[in-house]
Amino acid sequence: DVQLQASGGGLVQAGGSLRLSCAASGFTFEDFAIGWFRQAPGKEREGVSCINSNDDSTRYAESVKGRFTISSDNAKNTVYLQMNSLKPEDTAVYYCAAAAGCFGTYGMDYWGKGTQVTVSS
Repeated sequence: DVQLQASGGGLVQAGGSLRLSCAASGFTFEDFAIGWFRQAPGKEREGVSCINSNDDSTRYAESVKGRFTISSDNAKNTVYLQMNSLKPEDTAVYYCAAAAGCFGTYGMDYWGKGTQVTVSS
């Protein structure tokens, strides 16, 4: 079975940092792209960042460029999202998802359960 396990969320003050992890299993990690998405209360789920495990190409939403960094450890089948300079508007449930490429919210094939990130002002 394909499994994606997101972890690392928590409560942090504005300006602080968190590192999210997405541990993947049940598929050939190098053949997939892993994306991070987030959903704030009352808002639609949105893409945050994505990495293609086969070539390490990355994408970022404009709102997180320069603050968030996505990386992949193929030996551990894990993708990380380093989040720095966090803002209250980054507060959301963060999800990781997998697909053959960095597709949008409706194009990802597999989803993990989310991890809550709360940034206080």
